[in-house]
Amino acid sequence: MAEDESAFRVSLDRVEEGLAVLLLREDESVRFTLPPRSLLPPGAREGDILEVAIRRDVAATEEARRRVAERIARLRAKHED
Repeated sequence: MAEDESAFRVSLDRVEEGLAVLLLREDESVRFTLPPRSLLPPGAREGDILEVAIRRDVAATEEARRRVAERIARLRAKHED
């Protein structure tokens, strides 16, 4: 697994009002919801074990930070005028 990536398994406990309730397999007292249900794989149903992978998009993060820094610099320059 890459340095900028994390993966873990969850159980699909139930779907309520369009929200998927997921239980962490390692510790089922840890619950979270995934809205909307449409983010689940097609055919996923209660009781299924799912793997969740989270990847940090370094390039997109750096670009977003650059844009924010540029906006802040423009606002500061505007206030100095």
